[in-house]
Amino acid sequence: MNSPDLQDRGIRQAAAEWAVRMSDSPLDAHQQQALQAWLDLDPRHGAALQFARRTWGDLASLQEPVGEPPRRSPARSAAALPRRRSRRVLRWLSSASLAVVVTLVGWNQAPAVYLPLVADHRTVTGEVRTVELPDGSLATLDARSAIRLDYTPQARRIELLAGSAVFQTAPVGPQETRPFIVDSNGGKAQALGTRFLVSRENGGQMLVGVMQHRVAVSKRGQSLVLEQGQSARVEADGRIERLNLEPSRVSSWQRGLLIFDQVPLQQVVTQLNRYRDGHIFVAGDGLAQRRVSGVFRLDSLDGAVATLTGELKARHADLRGVSLIY
Repeated sequence: MNSPDLQDRGIRQAAAEWAVRMSDSPLDAHQQQALQAWLDLDPRHGAALQFARRTWGDLASLQEPVGEPPRRSPARSAAALPRRRSRRVLRWLSSASLAVVVTLVGWNQAPAVYLPLVADHRTVTGEVRTVELPDGSLATLDARSAIRLDYTPQARRIELLAGSAVFQTAPVGPQETRPFIVDSNGGKAQALGTRFLVSRENGGQMLVGVMQHRVAVSKRGQSLVLEQGQSARVEADGRIERLNLEPSRVSSWQRGLLIFDQVPLQQVVTQLNRYRDGHIFVAGDGLAQRRVSGVFRLDSLDGAVATLTGELKARHADLRGVSLIY
C-alpha cells in the first residue's frame, strides 16, 4: 500500500472521530482550535469532515430498534430531539463503528489497492476465475481472492492472500516430485491428493476442506490429516478443529450459490460483500454473532439484506454505498 493511500484512510478515520465528537457535545475553545488546525493542514480534511458529518446525520436519523418505543416528553424542546437521537445511535454504534462506515465508503475496495503489488493472480468483486499454474495444476479463485506463487526446485508453494480458492493439483509422479503446499495466515495445507479448498478467514484463521483424497494440515507443530469430505479450521494460535461442515457447501460459490446453515451474521455478510457493489456493515457485536441460515443465488443478491434483516427481525438502511444492518 502506498503512502497516499494510507494518508487518505487516516483522513477518513480522523474525520469520523471529529464528526462523533461534534455531535455528542459542543466543542470547547481548545477543541475548536485543534479542529481548525487539523482543517488547515490539508484541503482534503474539510471535504472529509463534511462527508463524515453527513453520514453521521444519516445514522442519527435511523429509527429506534424494534421493541424500544420512542420516549418523548412534551416538556422537552424540539431542539433537544436530534441530540437524544444521536445519543441513542451512539449506543448502537461506537465512534469506531462510524469510522468504519465512513472509511468503507471510500475503502471497501482496499484489497484492489495493494493486492496487485504482491499477487500473481486475483479476482475482483463478483468474479470467479480458474487459472492454470506453472505445473499444470488449477486454482479456482472465489470473488475478491488472491494468490501468490512461490515455485522452487524443492516445492510448489502458493500463498492465499485473500478470499478462497479450490485447488486441483497435478499429482506427484516421476515428472513432478515436488510437494504442493498452500499457505495462509500462518497455516499450511499440503495436498496428498487432487482437489481441496482453502479459505483465509478473519482473526488469523484458515479453513480447509477436502473434495478428493487427502490433505495434511499443520501450524505451529500441530497437524491433522483430513480425508475426503472432511474439513477443519486452523486457529490463529495453531489449534486445529475438525468441523461438521461439508466441503461442497463451503465451495458452493463454484455452483453460483452461497449456502449458510446457522452461520454468524458477520460471516454471511463478509461472504456477500465479495459479490455485490457497495458494502454491508453490521452494527454491534451482538447482532453480528446471531446465527442465520439461507441460500442465495450469486446472480440475484439484491434482496439479500432484506432477507437477512427479516429473519433476524432487525432493520437496515442504505447510506451512500453502505447497507447498514442494525
